[in-house]
Amino acid sequence: MRVIVAADPAAAAELAATRILTLLHSKPTAALGVATGSTPSPVYRALSRAQLAEPLDLSRARAFALDEYVGIDARLPQSYRSVIDAEVTEPLGFQRSHVSVPDGSAADLAAAARDYEAAIDATGGVDLQILGIGHNGHIGFNEPGSAHDSVTRVVTLTQETRKANARFFDDNIELVPRQAITQGIGTILKARSIVLLAFGAGKAGAVARALEGPIEEASPASALRKHSDVTILLDEAAASMLS
Repeated sequence: MRVIVAADPAAAAELAATRILTLLHSKPTAALGVATGSTPSPVYRALSRAQLAEPLDLSRARAFALDEYVGIDARLPQSYRSVIDAEVTEPLGFQRSHVSVPDGSAADLAAAARDYEAAIDATGGVDLQILGIGHNGHIGFNEPGSAHDSVTRVVTLTQETRKANARFFDDNIELVPRQAITQGIGTILKARSIVLLAFGAGKAGAVARALEGPIEEASPASALRKHSDVTILLDEAAASMLS
């Protein structure tokens, strides 16, 4: 595991973007695992700038989203399908058919989760997974208590997570869905490489527990210490509680 403390989120995002571009140059058919939320957005903006300066053919590359809300209309801006389309698919030039997002509107959600896990495996797995971390240490929507060998499944979101995400729903927690389909921690750990980003003092506690606390289900991100190729990109505030 490599821990890098960058000068600011923009510098950390540039490092992550460079890592992704290096992969795509060497393997045009690579599969990226893409997260949503405010943390990875600077990475996608950095990639978009790189594409404008020196376009890279991504027609054979694939991307898999970490998660999606259950019961949300995919056309709404808060759906992760919409976010991925706006931040990844369109500006970076991915084929839309090569960008997969869990189907949170499926009639059989359990089957949709199994199908999503199978689709990742069928492509040969994720080459590089981008992650953020929640205030309670969640990665994807794997809340504290999630098994470290869990696979893609339907989960119930904690009140803390829904409160944190209310900012995307006009600050109204009642509009935030109560469930999601998420890649499991075990699914995430199957990626060949993982890059986790965390910014701000609000993430410092979760980062310290993940990197220096016990490896336990109460701290989902601590499972990353079981992986052989993980890079943690932090700003100084997010690193402030590390010993």
